Amino acid sequence: MPPIPETMTFIAHGEGGGPEVLVPATGPVPRPAAGEVLIRVMAAGVNRPDVQQRKGHYPPPKGASPVIGLEVAGEVVALGEGASRFRVGDRVCALTNGGGYAEYAVAPEPQCLPWPEGFDATRAAAVPETYFTVWANLFGHGRLASGETVLIHGGTSGIGSTALQLAREFGARPFATAGSPEKVRACVEFGAEEAFDYNTQDFVEEMRRVTGGKGGDVVLDMLGALYFGRNLRVLGMDGRLVIIALMGGHEVEGADIRPIMVKRLTVTGSTMRPRTTEEKGAIARALEEKVWPVLSAGRCGPRIHATFPLAEAAEAHRLMESSTHIGKIVLTLA
Repeated sequence: MPPIPETMTFIAHGEGGGPEVLVPATGPVPRPAAGEVLIRVMAAGVNRPDVQQRKGHYPPPKGASPVIGLEVAGEVVALGEGASRFRVGDRVCALTNGGGYAEYAVAPEPQCLPWPEGFDATRAAAVPETYFTVWANLFGHGRLASGETVLIHGGTSGIGSTALQLAREFGARPFATAGSPEKVRACVEFGAEEAFDYNTQDFVEEMRRVTGGKGGDVVLDMLGALYFGRNLRVLGMDGRLVIIALMGGHEVEGADIRPIMVKRLTVTGSTMRPRTTEEKGAIARALEEKVWPVLSAGRCGPRIHATFPLAEAAEAHRLMESSTHIGKIVLTLA
């Protein structure tokens, strides 16, 4: 193992702004605190929260690195006091609390997992943020069970494609919305029974049709206010609406909330970043037990839309904001 350098390249975002603020910079290599590992980053996933942090809307939690980046894959090069599961030289993927857009990053050891069998760094880096989020929300807060019907908005995003695959794998009936005929077809490839083009189809009526008027059991939503009223109409008795992002706004005006009472609906949601290490570690253990065998068997896995060298993080963000991608965008360092 070569010696750990004193300095590294990372992607700075200054005071925030458009993608152009993302530029390579030089800074000190972080040192792992107690219970953490230091990872030589080989690839880092790009996610919507990264865009929000760049714009100044998603600040890191207290004590976390201000550098953007929530998921990495690479090689363990140092262990903090008390970290004992992994050894120097092990290859891991990790849900970080920040700092992923860099040559080295630290992560709490409970938030690290071995690469699934057959994965390279690029695919391993595309797993943590979406799989932690989908597992905690779709199967945790949403309580999706085998045989139930779920509508997943944005079915070709990293979150959407993951949710479709896992819903299918665990016996649910997944449906999705998407914004073009090409993306509708991709949703079906990911596992949707059907997908609906939200530009030309009414997903409320389509879900009534496919459920024989019963309505869906779960909706996984990233739009927030924009789809709130329609999501309530999609759901059947005892349905669950799980909101994980607010791309369509956070203030709902003029919504008819009577369906919540009449149909005994549950409206819930969460963000991943503020959860404690213990909470994230519990999700990691569940993933390793339930989902890692599925990934290693090749029945599910991330679809990589594009990769960019670390220095081209700005271009990766431009692609993310264009919403033309299908699947994951990843920065590569090795």
